[in-house]
Amino acid sequence: MKKQISTQWIVGLSILIIGGAVLGGEYYLVKWMPGHQERVREEVLKPVPYKNENLGIEIQISSGLMGSTEEFAGGVRIAQSKFMGIGPSITITSRPNPDGTHEFDPRELAKWQTDDVYLKIPRYSFRQLEIHNRDAIIIEQFKNRAMLMTARVISPERIVEINCTGGQEDEKLYLEACEDTARSLKVAGPERPPPPEPIYELNPSPARVK
Repeated sequence: MKKQISTQWIVGLSILIIGGAVLGGEYYLVKWMPGHQERVREEVLKPVPYKNENLGIEIQISSGLMGSTEEFAGGVRIAQSKFMGIGPSITITSRPNPDGTHEFDPRELAKWQTDDVYLKIPRYSFRQLEIHNRDAIIIEQFKNRAMLMTARVISPERIVEINCTGGQEDEKLYLEACEDTARSLKVAGPERPPPPEPIYELNPSPARVK
């Protein structure tokens, strides 16, 4: 009798433990995990203002990219050191624009657009866009065991380049952090003039034949 009761007690306890584990796992997956992921995302993407007058920039850097800051001639590097693996980092450089133009040279654009074909760069993508009314490009590529985002923004005075990587952190989230950061960039210098308004020619109505 004692053996039978002992066995029933063990079976009941096992069912209780398994049931609790299942319920706990369900709560983790359905309730806690999505909320935790959203909190992590918000924390990583939270903008941190950064201004550097020597580089002629103002920018909102995603907090997940923040770390130790190292300034050098013509640029700044912000990085997180990791004991194991590659951590997030962002490097911003600024150089004079020798042409004094508001737009990139079409030959340079053509080269950047086709680099994946000629250089066989893995997971390469190219986009041309405007960032705060300035001509800009964004390139993504797989380099040094991680995804790298490069953004270039041009003004008549300077060309600013951002190289940003999440290292071996969540790839999708940190690429979003890099792009959010790049899209917030404001470059000092004259603004691009608005496009000229179209000129409409008014043709006189042909004379009626009597």
